Amino acid sequence: MRTPTRVRGDLPEPPSAGRPTVRSVARALEAVRVVEAGPPEGVTLTALSQHLGMSKSSTLATLRTLAQAGFLRETQPGPRYKLGMALIRLGDLTARQQLPGDLTRPILRDLSERTGMTARLAIADGGFPVFVERVDGPGAVRFHTPLGSRELPHSTAAGKAILAELPEGEVESICGDRQLVRRTDRTITDPNALLSELRRIQRRGYSLDNEEDAEGIFCAGSAFHYYGGIAAVSVTGIKGDITQAGMREVGETVRVHAQRLAKLLAG
Repeated sequence: MRTPTRVRGDLPEPPSAGRPTVRSVARALEAVRVVEAGPPEGVTLTALSQHLGMSKSSTLATLRTLAQAGFLRETQPGPRYKLGMALIRLGDLTARQQLPGDLTRPILRDLSERTGMTARLAIADGGFPVFVERVDGPGAVRFHTPLGSRELPHSTAAGKAILAELPEGEVESICGDRQLVRRTDRTITDPNALLSELRRIQRRGYSLDNEEDAEGIFCAGSAFHYYGGIAAVSVTGIKGDITQAGMREVGETVRVHAQRLAKLLAG
């Protein structure tokens, strides 16, 4: 079992070694590193105080500040300190930023060319799709699809595809009655109807957004698992006169490309 009894020289040098640092910030970061290296039951205030070379009162103030920000959490009896939940979100964000765009972009480009639509890649964040990569479709039409922002899970193709990969209890907590915002007259706002739709998505392997998020817009999406969790690929275009058979054909094309991405990203 690892313990926080290492002397400072045993810790890896921070990136700013040899440069001016803010002492309080350096100590706070070191406290997080000590807790990370500590035992599963957490690190005591006394051990952290000794390691940091600070009084217990100063150490406690630093630890409480970190706990308020979510980087550490205090447990009893003790108190003892463990890593906080904020680090999970930071880890997710880091994983998103490290997605190999140079690997995924060719598949998105191929999908865009085959469908004539804008292709996007989303990462699941608490059941919500967050788009991290995009290849615009051909032609002069460009959709306002900024990267890095959350989109609704129940009215978008990528969002519904991601929800279909989650347990129904988790879907209900994410998409309760008050969370099902009506975007258009076609938006699913009934929780039971949404669960039925997700079961259909599970059977066919892709989701459709037939003007559910915006009027005149059609999307198809398919989710897949990768080394960082759940992701989804989707296409967006003007609905125009596309038929039901055409929608299914686009959905199947998206599903195939989702499988390619899963294989590429070790899903």
